Amino acid sequence: MNYPVWNLTTYGGGFLIALVAIVHVLVAHFAVGGGLYLIMLEKRAYRDNDSGLLDYVKKHSKFFLLVSMVFGGLTGVGIWWTIALLNPAATSVLIHTFVFGWAAEWVFFLTEIISLFIYFYTFGKMNRKNHIIIGWIYFISAWMSLFLINGIIGYMLTPGAWLENQNFWSGFFNPSFWPSLVFRTGISLTLCGVFGFITAAFVKNEVLRQKIMRTCAAWAGIPFVLMIVGGWWYLKAIPEPAITNILEKSPVTTDYFILLAWTMAILFIVSMVMVIRLPNSFQRVLSFVIVGIALVYFGAFEFVREAGRHPYIIYNHMYANQVYVKDVPDVQKAGFLPSAKWTEHQQVTDANLLAVGHDLFKFQCSACHSIDGVLNDIKPLVKKYDNVFGMDSKLDGLGKLNQYMPNFMGTREERWALANYIVSSLNQVDDLNMGNPVVEAKELPVTIPPFNKETDEYVLLAWNNLGMHCVSDSDPFWILLPPANDIYAQLVKRGDSPEIITEGVEISYQVQEGFEYPENQVRFWEFADKLLGANLAPGVGIGGLKVSGVMKLEEDHRAFTAPFLPVVPYPADGSFNPYPIFTITAKDKETGKVLMTTKTVAPTSTEMGCKNCHGGGWKVAGVAGFTDETSLDVLAAHDKNSGTNLVERAKNGEPMLCQSCHADPVLGTKGNPELLNFPAAIHGWHANFLTDREGMQACVACHPSRPDGPTQCFRSHHSEFMDCTNCHGTMEDHSLSLLKGELEAGKKGAARLMENLRARTVDSVADINPRTPWINEPDCLNCHEDFEMGSTVDAFNTWTEGADGLYRNRHDQMEAMMCEACHGSTHAVYPATLNKLGANRDSIQPLQYQGNDRPIGNDCTVCHTVQPEFEGHHPNSLRL
Repeated sequence: MNYPVWNLTTYGGGFLIALVAIVHVLVAHFAVGGGLYLIMLEKRAYRDNDSGLLDYVKKHSKFFLLVSMVFGGLTGVGIWWTIALLNPAATSVLIHTFVFGWAAEWVFFLTEIISLFIYFYTFGKMNRKNHIIIGWIYFISAWMSLFLINGIIGYMLTPGAWLENQNFWSGFFNPSFWPSLVFRTGISLTLCGVFGFITAAFVKNEVLRQKIMRTCAAWAGIPFVLMIVGGWWYLKAIPEPAITNILEKSPVTTDYFILLAWTMAILFIVSMVMVIRLPNSFQRVLSFVIVGIALVYFGAFEFVREAGRHPYIIYNHMYANQVYVKDVPDVQKAGFLPSAKWTEHQQVTDANLLAVGHDLFKFQCSACHSIDGVLNDIKPLVKKYDNVFGMDSKLDGLGKLNQYMPNFMGTREERWALANYIVSSLNQVDDLNMGNPVVEAKELPVTIPPFNKETDEYVLLAWNNLGMHCVSDSDPFWILLPPANDIYAQLVKRGDSPEIITEGVEISYQVQEGFEYPENQVRFWEFADKLLGANLAPGVGIGGLKVSGVMKLEEDHRAFTAPFLPVVPYPADGSFNPYPIFTITAKDKETGKVLMTTKTVAPTSTEMGCKNCHGGGWKVAGVAGFTDETSLDVLAAHDKNSGTNLVERAKNGEPMLCQSCHADPVLGTKGNPELLNFPAAIHGWHANFLTDREGMQACVACHPSRPDGPTQCFRSHHSEFMDCTNCHGTMEDHSLSLLKGELEAGKKGAARLMENLRARTVDSVADINPRTPWINEPDCLNCHEDFEMGSTVDAFNTWTEGADGLYRNRHDQMEAMMCEACHGSTHAVYPATLNKLGANRDSIQPLQYQGNDRPIGNDCTVCHTVQPEFEGHHPNSLRL
C-alpha cells in the first residue's frame, strides 16, 4: 500500500518475475555445481594424462563462464529490477531484514567473479595445483552464495521464530533452511551433468564424447538422492496450511506439484538415456531437450514454492498484495482507499465506482492475476460471474475457507466497487439485478368451491405442510431435493360438537390440468435409481404415489396424507407456475356420495439462486430451473474444495443426491457420520460468502423468496412487518445455530466454517443456541405468548424441543385439529394474500367456508352449528 503498483495487465500476475527468475535461478544453480564439475574433471584429466578431456574442460569453462557469469549476471540484475518494481514492499523487507546477509553474499559473489575469470584466463598457464585451488575458491564462494540466498529465500516461506523476535538468525536459519539447502545442492550438482551434455555433444572424438556423456549422466543421476531426501525433508518443514494449499486446496498448484514429480522422473530417465551410444546428431538435439526438461522441472518447483506462500509474499507477515498482516484490521475498518498512499480516489461514489474498482484490482489483485495474460488470467476465473452480487459474494469469501488467496481488504462499498469493475469492465456485463427479471403479479383464475353453511354437513380442510417445497431439477448431475410435496387433509363433520371423521370415507386428490405428467417436464425419473436407489415408474414419486390418487390415513395426526407427491412447477405449456392447485374430494366409502370438495395449492419451486454465483442462468421461462452449466459448476466447486470427483462421476452417468453423504433429517438419510449434516454444511459454507447482508438479502439470493420474483416463499401477511431473519436469524446466525449443533456432536468440519462468522442477532456466538435442522425450529409462541398478539417479532434462538413441537405437526389443545388446518401452511399462514399468481390462491378454504381470508375459526359456525362460548382449541381462539 505504501508504494505505487506497476500494472502490466497482460504480462502481469507474476509473469515477468517468473520469466526472469526461473531462467536465472536455473543458471544460478548450475553456476554453483558447475565449479565442482570443472574441478573434478580437470583433476581427472591430470590424473589420467588425458589431453582430450583437459581440452574439453577448457572449452566447457568458456561455456560455463558465458552462461553462468554473463547470462546469469544479466538475469540476476533483471530479478532485482523486476521485484523492485513489481513488489517493492517485499523487496524492502528483504533488504532491511538481511542487510548483513546481502553484504556477505556480495562478497562471495565478487569472489566468484574474480576467481572464475582467473580460472578461465589462466587455464593451461598457471601451475596445476594453484589452478585447482582457484577452482575450489570459485566453487566454495558459489556454494556460500547459495547458502546465503537459500536462507533469505527460505525465510519468505518459513520465517519461523522471526515473526516473534525479528532476529536475523531466526529468519536466516528458518525451519526450511537445511532441507532446502540439501535439495538445492542436489539440484546444483544435477545441473552440472545436464548442461555438460550440451558441451559433450559437440566433442568430435566419439570415444571421448561417450566417456564424457557417461560422466555427465553420473553427475545428473547420483545427486537425485540428495534431491529426493531434501525434497521430502523440505515438505516436512513447510507449514501445514501451505502444504494443504499445495496438495489439496489450489488445483493449479497441485497440477504444478504433479508436473514437478513427473519432470523429475523424466529428467532422470532421459539423462540415463544419454549413456547409450546414440547418433551424434540425436545427442545434440537431446542435450538441449534435457536442458528444456530441467527448465520445466525447475519452473514447476519454483511455482510450487511460490504458491506455497499464498496468500502471502512473506508467510504470515506480508500478503502478496503488499499489505502487512498486522495492518489488515485497520485497513478493514478505515477502508483500503484512505489507507493506501498511491490511490487516486479516497472514497467510493456512484460517479467513480468503476475507477475505484480498477484501482482496487491493481493494488489487490494484479500481483497474482493478469488480464488476458498467460499467467493467472483473471478473466476465465471470473467469467461465470454475470452479476455484481455473485462477484461480490465471491470477494466476500476470499481467504476464509481457502487460504490460497487473501481476504478482500477494505469496506463493503470498496468490495462492491471491485465487483462492479470485474463484472462491468472485464466481463462486459451490466446487470445489477443478477439476471433476475422483475415478475409482475397476475391473477390466474381460481374457482372457489361451494359451501352452504345451512345445508352442508362437512368441512374439508387441506393444506401443504411446508408452505413451499423446493426442487432442484439438476437431475443428470445432482439433486438436493426430489419432487416430493406433502398434502394433508382433515374432514370435519359439523355439529354442536364437531367430529373429525377418519373412518368410512375416502379422500382423493387430483392435480389441475397441465400438471398431470411431471415425468415429461423433468428428467428425475431417468436418474432416480442412481440418485435414490429407487426404481420408480415414470410419474411415480418416492412415496409410491402419482399426482392424482387416494390419500391415506395418518392416525397419529387424525389426518389423511398424500406424502411425497411428485409435483413440479412446470405445466405442459412450458411456463413456470410454482402454485399448482389440487382438488381434494371426500366421499362416503359405501355409497360413493361426495361429502365435500375443496382445493389447495401445492407450492413447488425451482427458483433456487445457485446460478447467481455459479453462472448458467435460468433454464425455464427465464425465471427458474437449473441449467447444465450451473449444475456442473456446483459440482466443480465441490470437487475443488473437497477433493471429490463428482463432475467425472456425473459425466459418466452417476449423479449424486447431496444427502447421500450429508445426513438430513427431512429426507431421513444417514450420510457419512463424519460429515456435517446437509443444512449445516450448505448454510455454513455459503454463510462465509454472504456476511453482513442487509435484511433478507442473503436469504433471497438462494431461496425462492425475492419480492420481485415469481415464487415468493413467504406469502403470509406476516411479511408486511417482518422477514426471514426474524424467525431464522441472519445468514450468519442461522448457520451458526446449525454448526453449533454439529460442533457439539463432534463434527470436525463445524469449527472451520464457524471461524469467520460473527453473531449478529445476539451478542456473541456463545449466545446462539445449537439446533438440529428440521427438528429444532422457531416456535410461533415465541412471539404469540399464550396465543396473544405478540409485542415482539423476534422468534430466533428459541427452538422447538422436538418434531412434535413443530408448527406443521402440532395440534390444538384438544388434540383434534392440526394447527395448519385452520391457520394455513408454514410461510403462508392466513391471511396469505401475497401470491404473485393470485391473491386468493393460498386462501381458498377461508374464502370457501367464511368468505374472508382469515384463519378458519374466524367464524366458529363453520364447524360449530351452535356458537361456542368457551375457547376449546387454544386461548384466544374466539378472537381469530
